[in-house]
Amino acid sequence: MYKIDEDTWNEKYILLIPAMLDAHFPLIKYAFYSKDYHPVILSNEDHITDVGLKYVNNDMCYPIVLNAGQMIDALQSGKYDINRTRLLMPTAGDACRGANYLHVLKESVRKAGFDRVKILSLNVKGLEKNCQMRVQPFMVWRALFGLFYGDILMLLINQTRPNEVKKGQSQRMWQKWIDILSRDLKEGKNLTLGRMKRNFVRIARDFSRIKLHDKRKQRVGIVGELYIKYCHLGNWDMIKFLESNGCESHTNGLSWYAMYYMDSHLTDNMTFESLLYKAGLKFFGSLQRAMIEALRKYGFYTMEDFFTMKREADGYVSWGYKTGDGWLIGAEITGHILHECPKVLAVQPFGCMPNHTCGRGLYPSLQKKLPQGMIVSCDVDSSGSKLNVYNRVRMLVDMPLKEE
Repeated sequence: MYKIDEDTWNEKYILLIPAMLDAHFPLIKYAFYSKDYHPVILSNEDHITDVGLKYVNNDMCYPIVLNAGQMIDALQSGKYDINRTRLLMPTAGDACRGANYLHVLKESVRKAGFDRVKILSLNVKGLEKNCQMRVQPFMVWRALFGLFYGDILMLLINQTRPNEVKKGQSQRMWQKWIDILSRDLKEGKNLTLGRMKRNFVRIARDFSRIKLHDKRKQRVGIVGELYIKYCHLGNWDMIKFLESNGCESHTNGLSWYAMYYMDSHLTDNMTFESLLYKAGLKFFGSLQRAMIEALRKYGFYTMEDFFTMKREADGYVSWGYKTGDGWLIGAEITGHILHECPKVLAVQPFGCMPNHTCGRGLYPSLQKKLPQGMIVSCDVDSSGSKLNVYNRVRMLVDMPLKEE
């Protein structure tokens, strides 16, 4: 496997990638290294909304405003040689405004005066083939490890950090494993499925040694649109806010979304590609079950595996909801409420039609069918008020559940 040498960055194109997956990008970024590209996950936050709104119409959804603002701000910073810089725009390519992300970004970058900068697309639907990033097998393999390792580390730190006796211990443990796994991903070693499953157990065991308070804080599940759910920029530091208000948050792993996407978008017919995705779905399921087994072995909470979650949600959600995050939102809400997490916060960009249909349109029905739980929905937008969102979250945190 191609060994990554980070010292040769000045001989390659810099590949700027907007922040999207807080827990996963520290590891998944190694999938984007190649003999041509040196990836940089952007971390600039100040004024990116203002920069985005300068070049993107405010009718576009919040994620693209932030993505464009972050990338244009990076180009304007002077840190990067424009002639040797590329932008990467990952997108699901769904039937929503997200399908236009690449075009909007191109127009925004052109308006900002950086039309020389090439923009690459990363999607599985064959959109914009003339500028689609070429994906190599070693990239997919590294991404697989980054995805599952990111999942288990996110699930663990979100449970230990709010409840730890010695502050900072969970963060140090997380960093220890990020360093170990980053070294393996860079050097292309220990990337076997057997090693991954053994590492699941080792990671869970290490986190189980962190001393926690006997009285656990109340748990709040977070569901919703992909970017808003997994990126602190999109959800206005919701995990930090919940923890500062005496809660433990639970955001389901990215592997559930990956399996939902394969199950609902890519396996509808009998083409050779669809058969490959069906095999991939089973393969992901086996790795996910190994991760869940390791977590439960050491007493940690996790959602049921994808196939069990889908079975349990039957009758609560319609499988016809396939646009955007579709039926996954309702299935995750059902899974949370049925399994030790009765309070659920649903987050989405304001005006996100697929999520308003598949999410918000479903919440009253789910609340009626699952009276033991509580669902609160929050929309985020560049014109929205953080105070209003935080007040709604406090309402969820403070209100008592109905007696069954």
